[in-house]
Amino acid sequence: MVVTQENLAVTDSSRFTPQSIADRLRERIRAGVLKPGEPLPTQAVLAAEFGVERGVVREAVRQLRADGLLVGEGKGRSPHVAGPSAGGGRDEPQPTMVGLAHRLSEAFRAPHVRVDAVCLTAETLMLAVGEPVRRIHEGLLRPESVEVRVLLPSRDISLAFPAPAEAPEEQGRVHQRWLTQRNAQGQVLRHNLRSLRGSHGIDVKVTFRALPFTPPMKLYLLGGDEALFAYYLVTRRAEEYGSGTLDMWDALGGESLLFSFQRGGGERDAAFVEESQKWFDALWATITTDLTLS
Repeated sequence: MVVTQENLAVTDSSRFTPQSIADRLRERIRAGVLKPGEPLPTQAVLAAEFGVERGVVREAVRQLRADGLLVGEGKGRSPHVAGPSAGGGRDEPQPTMVGLAHRLSEAFRAPHVRVDAVCLTAETLMLAVGEPVRRIHEGLLRPESVEVRVLLPSRDISLAFPAPAEAPEEQGRVHQRWLTQRNAQGQVLRHNLRSLRGSHGIDVKVTFRALPFTPPMKLYLLGGDEALFAYYLVTRRAEEYGSGTLDMWDALGGESLLFSFQRGGGERDAAFVEESQKWFDALWATITTDLTLS
């Protein structure tokens, strides 16, 4: 069974915001609970589930539609979950949460899977890996080995983002929130992949190293054949944390447009893939340090 960072049962409904509801629905889409082509539960059903007004649900649905995760909508009808290719073909940029799971599933068709990633946290990768893991459990994919290397910011640096929007004294709480998420998401990613050893006899290796800087973009390298690139778009957002609300500059990585460069896509694409792999390997071997998720 694939472990997610949260239980899908709803608790403490009084704290649900449009953003947090959208985040939970995103996870259900990524985990396959809400499948491509299926209608989203009605606003009335979601409002009752989360214990909020319909307007809160309406805003969450608007966010998901803007991300490309939902398509269609008419009078009296709910939008449907978009398929992997909704909004265009493989070469067109898509929101990261839409495009990454599909591309990972394709990469997992290889007998020896290699994925390298540079990111602020492992959230998007953690959720996207759920798709190929699910297909492995269903017998649709059967790689012999999987190697994943992830570069994440060090816990010891002062991050450019997330950072307090107005109250510098909140830096410690903002940093702790990010660190808790970084560690939890990395642990879930590692657990879900390593579980394939026992269930399917797949040789799995998952390694993390720490960057001495805040990455302004995210990069996924798939088997040396494809590079997926997205900029982090920094925005102001508020989030409940502990006993209060954090007002901060943060990046919503799942909403960033993901651009695909393929080794077989011409000279420019091939050069981008090759240079991206060289850049990653150089960071891995030089200025990064061992990272313990604790």
